[in-house]
Amino acid sequence: MARRNNHHNGERKREENVAVAIDKDKASQYALKWTVDHFLSRGQALTLLHVKTRTSSIPTPMGSHVAISDMNDDVARVYRQQNENHAKEIFLPFRCFCSRKEIQCNEIIVEDTDIGKAIVDFVTATPLDVLVLGAPSKSGLFRFKTSDVPTNVCRAAPDFCTVYVISKGKISSVKSANTVPPSKPPQPANTSPFTRGRASTNKSYELSSQDSDISFVSNGRPSTDRMFPSLCENMEPGRLSSTSSDFDNNSFASSFSGNKSFDITLQPNDFSSSSTEGGRMSLSSQSMDDVEAEMRRLRQELKQTIDMYSTACKEALTAKQKARELHHWKMEEEQRLEEARLAEEAALALAEKEKQKCMAAIQAAEQAQKIAEREAEKRIYAEKKALKEAEERKKILNSMAHNDIRYRKYTIEEIEAATEDFSQSRKIGEGGYGPVYKCFLDHTSVAVKVLRPDAAQGQAQFQQEVEVLSCIRHPNMVLLLGACPEYGCLVYEFMANGSLDDRLFRRGNTPALPWQHRFRIAAEIGTGLLFLHQTKPEPLVHRDLKPGNILLDRNFVSKISDVGLARLVPPSVANSVTQYRMTSTAGTFCYIDPEYQQTGMLGIKSDIYSLGILLLQIITAKPPMGLAHLVERAIEKGNFAETLDPAIPDWPVEEALSFAKIALKCAEMRRKDRPDLGTVVLPELNRLRALAEDVMPSIAQSSSSGGSSASSYISSTSQVR
Repeated sequence: MARRNNHHNGERKREENVAVAIDKDKASQYALKWTVDHFLSRGQALTLLHVKTRTSSIPTPMGSHVAISDMNDDVARVYRQQNENHAKEIFLPFRCFCSRKEIQCNEIIVEDTDIGKAIVDFVTATPLDVLVLGAPSKSGLFRFKTSDVPTNVCRAAPDFCTVYVISKGKISSVKSANTVPPSKPPQPANTSPFTRGRASTNKSYELSSQDSDISFVSNGRPSTDRMFPSLCENMEPGRLSSTSSDFDNNSFASSFSGNKSFDITLQPNDFSSSSTEGGRMSLSSQSMDDVEAEMRRLRQELKQTIDMYSTACKEALTAKQKARELHHWKMEEEQRLEEARLAEEAALALAEKEKQKCMAAIQAAEQAQKIAEREAEKRIYAEKKALKEAEERKKILNSMAHNDIRYRKYTIEEIEAATEDFSQSRKIGEGGYGPVYKCFLDHTSVAVKVLRPDAAQGQAQFQQEVEVLSCIRHPNMVLLLGACPEYGCLVYEFMANGSLDDRLFRRGNTPALPWQHRFRIAAEIGTGLLFLHQTKPEPLVHRDLKPGNILLDRNFVSKISDVGLARLVPPSVANSVTQYRMTSTAGTFCYIDPEYQQTGMLGIKSDIYSLGILLLQIITAKPPMGLAHLVERAIEKGNFAETLDPAIPDWPVEEALSFAKIALKCAEMRRKDRPDLGTVVLPELNRLRALAEDVMPSIAQSSSSGGSSASSYISSTSQVR
């Protein structure tokens, strides 16, 4: 605010004349409080302006109205005096507020029929520097339906006056002054057209409360004769004091005690002695009776109102004090609770931190102990293994020294010449045994698998594979062509389409295998596995049956490879009732028989479990982890078709479901629940192969372009021991 800032920047050149238009509404309270906060300081003067509406008639007890000109002079005078007292009563709370703020206030009452015009006339005649108005409420400004009074005043106000319209403590609109107010000429005494009251002093009213708000009894406060019964209690019937019309706000002692009640004492005079020179003025008996009755009724109502107001003030003060005490107690309790909560949280955090440190120390100690035990076991195992491998190597070399006619022996020079000194361009794969090279020996395309010097148990697997493959021949078993015992080299027939694992997962961006090929390959694998289980004089258990160990030739005929982990089982323990106990388990995770892994008991049905997982992969082309559970749940829910390999659009769902059910039986957790390979599993697989051959009459007509040349011949083998 420009005016307010000027007050703080330096002394004003002259005292500004500030006025606030007031009434008994809430807007006047906001206007006065805003004016005191923004324009005035202690000791300065303020003009309070109230516009009283001029009336030409008064109501009667019968509900009708009588013109003032038709009434008796004394009755009209009493009525006017009551209206004037009521108008003066409006200044009481504003005067109290100014007294608390140590502001001197001049009270002006203007009577007119047009409120806006009366305010503008007063501003022009004074003249005023600043005029503050309250914004109109729903009930209108100054109790009249003239909500446009602030607008009219802003329009008609002279240019030297700044008009502020305040709404709920904030500026609603401003009409700024353009000129300096003219100097006011001196006026003779008692010539002002406005009724001016006495200026209230700081000692007139004292409040026990230090609140800065303006307190009203109510917006619809009663008339002066109801608020101040002392005006009428001491009057005798038929006698009224004309001096009571000269109501002076400073004539009664106002003192506000702690309960904000107040007592007002007036000394009325005899109406007949002061209103006339000679004697009594006679009134009609009817008018006097009505006036006396009305006065008695008003005295009674005023007394009741005063009592109710006093009681309400006491209760309000008591409630406010209790509320203040409760709030103080609540704040203290909340502070104590917050301190306790913070202390508890700090203690819990410290305890948790100490607990974590303790747990970490315990875990570190346990881990160190386990590492030490594991290292000791590894050292002992390595020593035993080294001794055992040395003995086995010695035995193998001794046995190889003798002429063995079961397989062709190649020299290392022949193998080096064929592989171009083991060139990387000839390398087609890498397995757990060692690298695999493609070359030509004896004008035949072969695959050479070379034993790595650091391969674990490589010599034992080399010897086992030579012993097994050199003794057996079967269309579904890979063919061993020869070996170089001195350097651990094995020579196999070359399988053009790589492993079944590569084709199922379409490595090298190869086409998907048709379902006819898959059914035929499954039957061929079962046939080759049954051949191993029926080997004489002792059955052979493969122990590592998986898609990576199934190789496919150029016509997609499947052959079982990697029999280095195969073990001979005595015929007496080859059935599913009694098994042959092994000192260590071997195979690939997810394909190992659960009972074999837990107990070490090996039997031919250990291969049946691996076959079940392999068969499920053939139709789903999914990883083995949790595959049996996935297919079983899909069958139960009726959405088995969703588990089939989506790369094949023409699956025979019913036959695939039969295929999956026999595979799930093979993958049972308990060995005794798995079906027999020769009497149950293989007949069903042969039936499905016959169905596939009916759809594709000749295997030779199958598209050899359905799979590209394998990137590797023998995939890597993961062993779990």
